[in-house]
Amino acid sequence: MKHIGVDVRLLFQTGVGTYLQNFLHYLPKYAPKNISFTLYCLPQDAQFVKDTVPDSSIRITTALWHSVNEQTTLLRLIQSDHLDLMHFTYFGHPLFYKGRCISTIHDVTPLLFATGKASTKNPLVYAIKKFVFSQTLQHQVHHSEVIITPSHTVKQQLIRLYGDSISDKIVPLYEGVSYRLLSEQVDENIVKSPYLLYVGNFYPHKNVFTLIKAFIKSNSPYLLVLAGPHDYFLNRLLTNLSDEEKEHLVVKNKPTLRELVTLYKNAEALIHPSISEGFGLPLVEAMHFGIPIIASHIPVFQEILGNSYYSFDPYDENSISSA
Repeated sequence: MKHIGVDVRLLFQTGVGTYLQNFLHYLPKYAPKNISFTLYCLPQDAQFVKDTVPDSSIRITTALWHSVNEQTTLLRLIQSDHLDLMHFTYFGHPLFYKGRCISTIHDVTPLLFATGKASTKNPLVYAIKKFVFSQTLQHQVHHSEVIITPSHTVKQQLIRLYGDSISDKIVPLYEGVSYRLLSEQVDENIVKSPYLLYVGNFYPHKNVFTLIKAFIKSNSPYLLVLAGPHDYFLNRLLTNLSDEEKEHLVVKNKPTLRELVTLYKNAEALIHPSISEGFGLPLVEAMHFGIPIIASHIPVFQEILGNSYYSFDPYDENSISSA
């Protein structure tokens, strides 16, 4: 029997977390019977993993991504299991692991749109982090036997960065709507006025500040609902808005699954102004719920949605406001 390890430490992080939750949910149904799995998770996630994939082995680790422990204690833990194959599901991985492995690379945005504004750290620390990211990703690309990407766009970006020689080992696999969203119930509408909906983080490449400015310029009769984490980047964004501008917004911090489904089903449209994405899961979720999509004219959105959305130039406020 073959023995495969899977890193699921980011199980409840945004974006990657949905990918991992779906992976675990469907694993018992589709995994071949002649393969055993060992899943590496954080202590607080162990019960969820055990309940979701009861026939797997679980290794609990406190080693967080981008940490010294990732390079030491996690490395020793994985090595002790003598795996036939290890699946690293994020670019953070033990650099000295010599066993066979495959990797999922979700996007390369930090390399394509590097800016100190995307970090809470001072410029020197950010420069070091960027260097570590580039070196870690380069190692992962060359050491992995297979690279899974969420889109052909990311595949082409990796080829441009690292050369044609890696083309044959990159396999694009589109992501799907969270199984948890598919079965969630709907509450009474939690926003009483008609609204456009943004779902996601507030990092600079998400371009939400430009969206807000364009939305206000459009004199839209709708509200703009922002659904995402309450963090440094949201606070910084709101600090740069006047009280009058904030009157056009409704901020829903860390919405529950039920709240998120309710927001989707009652929105006039989803609007997504991102400059760079590896996939664009909120757009696929919006398609599932049958609401119109207004989004950036960028390659990955064109790949995923084709002609089934209203597009705009994400760098141009006038283009966004008239979309």
